[in-house]
Amino acid sequence: MARRFQFIFIPEAIQDRSNVESLKNRLDWGEPALTIVDVRDRAAFNTGHIVGAIAMPMQELVTQARASLEFIRDIYVYGETELQTAEAASKLRAAGYQHIAELVGGLAAWKMAKYPIDGLSAVIG
Repeated sequence: MARRFQFIFIPEAIQDRSNVESLKNRLDWGEPALTIVDVRDRAAFNTGHIVGAIAMPMQELVTQARASLEFIRDIYVYGETELQTAEAASKLRAAGYQHIAELVGGLAAWKMAKYPIDGLSAVIG
């Protein structure tokens, strides 16, 4: 009797810099222990953001994170630019967060991959 082995796909662990495919794989896998943080201003967030992302504008980032996120939680962060994303990740790391990934390409890369977005642009276009 032949044995068949099934392999279970397990997404890679969080990295300091992560591409949108890695994040999408974790979401599709059903990974509950991660948070996606959008550090752009609220108007930009309301226009369009990654499905499931929460708004934590840069000026409120650390205060809001401390109020709602565990220090060991996996956090994927993106901003308007790579520089803003890196700044946000740096602030979170300095505040004691241990598992921060800068989402390379941010919302633009997410849209280019045709992954789902929420917000006004999702309704209109």
